[in-house]
This record gives sequence, structure tokens and C-alpha cells, in this order.
Amino acid sequence: MRSGAFNRRSVVAGALALAACDRPARSAPADIGFVPPLKTAAPFPVGTCLQVAHLDQPDWVNLALTQCSQLTPEWEMKMEYIVQPDGGLLFDRPDRIAGFARANGMRLYGTTLVWYAQKPKAFEQMAADPASFGKAYDSYITSVAGRYRGQVAGWDVVNEAVAEDGNGWRDSLWSQRLGAFDHMKRAFHVARAADPDAVLFLNDYNLEIIPKKLDTFQRLVERLLAAGAPVGGLGCQTHMPADLAAGSLAKAVAALGRFGLPVHVSELDVSLSRARQRFARRADLEAGQARLYAEAAQALGALPARQRFALTLWGLRDRDSWLKGENAADMPAVFDDQGRPKPAAAALAAALQEVRG
Repeated sequence: MRSGAFNRRSVVAGALALAACDRPARSAPADIGFVPPLKTAAPFPVGTCLQVAHLDQPDWVNLALTQCSQLTPEWEMKMEYIVQPDGGLLFDRPDRIAGFARANGMRLYGTTLVWYAQKPKAFEQMAADPASFGKAYDSYITSVAGRYRGQVAGWDVVNEAVAEDGNGWRDSLWSQRLGAFDHMKRAFHVARAADPDAVLFLNDYNLEIIPKKLDTFQRLVERLLAAGAPVGGLGCQTHMPADLAAGSLAKAVAALGRFGLPVHVSELDVSLSRARQRFARRADLEAGQARLYAEAAQALGALPARQRFALTLWGLRDRDSWLKGENAADMPAVFDDQGRPKPAAAALAAALQEVRG
């Protein structure tokens, strides 16, 4: 054991035991002992998502700088913010996030260039002519990826392309105008021209939950690569319920790893409220949450070092999570509302150090 390192096996076991204690929700955290900063425990980048508003919160800034080495704009680098009704592009917020990352020596990750769920009015109102629409599509990708050329380590180029049940691909404005497959292949080629050094990702969710979706995702990867699309990495979002069966995430990450490309655990959170066991004890769900955070680190760590792109937390504190909008009682993050480590943080840090060796 290195000088100053904590006893990893005892801490992860202790974190799981604490989480399993049958106790009511508490306002003060359990005494889980010292938890090392995640970024120093890990052998690969550990990130978090953020919004510009977080940069005006000193407590969040301090926690992020202490724990993380990578930042992903949660939504302010997406079309929903950048594309204005008149077709103009607004970059003030993503520029501020990029500047913060640069000033603090943090890696920046971009999400997302093309997403089925977004269809800005400026694009919707455009003539359906494939040539003119395609030119605007290319121009958007070039403008955004080119603006942050050399600043972004990677991009989610195409996000959530596979249908929810795994039966084929999603319908979208982009597929309707440019072709179900062709709009994806095109996006990768345009992004590569705009930023030759960024790792270009295909990113999706529920790959660890729905086997058919994982299979369809892999078939899409195979087709894109066979068509010459410069897919450089694969993203597994890992929005998981706390009662997900052990090994499900590890299986999904291993399946993606077979392509030999970098893998990004890209939007990690573990929801207590989304658990399917309706009558599960809260303590059991918290233990499951800690176990799944540890499994995420172990799954990524099982890949060759060159394939471990990053592990990104989708919400650093409970109060930062998008899942709060779905259920205010949810506690999906590794730090509580005040930024104090939970048993999930101890389990994650221990697993990261185990991977580090």
C-alpha cells in the first residue's frame, strides 16, 4: 500500500455495510471516514456535468476542482441552447464553460452535436430539399466542433440513435431529411473535418438494462465502421436504477470494449426512485447504489488502459441531478446536497483505487 492511501477493501466493504443499515433518511452523513478525491484515486479522468449557473456557486466550484478532472456541459453545448429561432448561433455559455475548464487545467468533453430529440425551429422551417438542408446541417456541426477545435477531448457526435426497445433506430428530423443511416455517417465525417484530434463518440443509454438495445447499438457501430465513418469511441450513459442486477453494467461495457475503441461511462448516476422493487427498503437501495458506482469503475477498469476514456458523473451532488425534476426525493449522486461524500462516494473511490493498483 502506498503511503497515505486508505485501506481500499475495508472502506468499500464499510461503505456497503453502512448503506445496508436499516435506518431512516438522515440530514447528516454517516461517518464513512476519509474518502480521497476521485480524480486522484482514478487511473483515468473522472468528470462531471455542469451548467453555467454552477460556476457562480463557490461550493460547487470547490467540489468540482477537488474531485474532477473533466467537465461536460449538461445542455448548454446542445442545439437547444446554441441554435436561435432565426438560425443564429449563441455561444456565450459554452464559451464560459470552456474558459473555466481551460483556466483550471480540466479536460472538456462536448455533448452533443446530433440528437434525435432536438429539432430547432430554424431547421424545421427550412426547405426539405436535401441539398440545402444538408448544407445547413454540415454548417452547424462545423461551426460548433470547429469553434472548440483543440479544446475538446471528445464529442458525442450522435446521441441516443437506437430506439428505446432496441427495434431499430429512432426517427428524427435528421433521419427524415438526410436518411436514417446517412445522417449519422455524415455527422461523423463532418465532425472529423472540423476537429481532427477530438475522439468522436456514438453515445446511448439503457445499454446495460435492455439486451436488445445493446445488440442493436453494436450492430450500428459495426455498420458505421464498415461504411468508413470515423467513429473513435463508444459512450455508455449508465443511468441506472439502484436495484439493477449485479454484473449487468460490466457485461455492457465489456461488449462495447470488444471493438477496441475508447469507452466512456458518460452520464453516470444511480437512481433510488427508479428502482423496480417497489417495496425495497431504502437501506437496500442505498447499498445497491454504492455497489453500482463501484461496478462502473471496475467495468471501465477491466478494459485495456488505452480504452478507458473517462468516467463522468451526471450530477456531482444530489441537488444537481436532473433526476430531482422527476422525483424530488431521489438521491442519485455520490455527494449529498451539501457536497458531503455518501457511502456511494466511498465505494466508488475504493473501486477506482483498486483499478489503479
